[in-house]
Amino acid sequence: MDKYDIQPYGERNYRNEDAYLRAEKRLKALKGFYWHAFWYVVVNIFIVVMIVVNGGNMWHFGTWSTPVFWGIGLGFHAIGVFGKRLAFNKKWEERKIREYMEREQRDERQFE
Repeated sequence: MDKYDIQPYGERNYRNEDAYLRAEKRLKALKGFYWHAFWYVVVNIFIVVMIVVNGGNMWHFGTWSTPVFWGIGLGFHAIGVFGKRLAFNKKWEERKIREYMEREQRDERQFE
């Protein structure tokens, strides 16, 4: 068995497949959040502009009720997607610094 490195079917690539499925699920959630945020901005700008253009009171509660309550919902969606990583913590800063340094190195190698 050692000579051929044969793995039983049930164990083969289980970890890779499981990791891929988790990453795919996370990506779908992230994509859903970004679409939610996009439509939040578009629709609420449209609503506020239409109210103001049609002579509505800019500072009336009805003008801002949709953006406020939808914004609360968007905030809960963000917490659901990002969880504890919502805040810019130390790990996030280190990861971003490493990412920018790697990108800069790739760009430098590209033009050599």
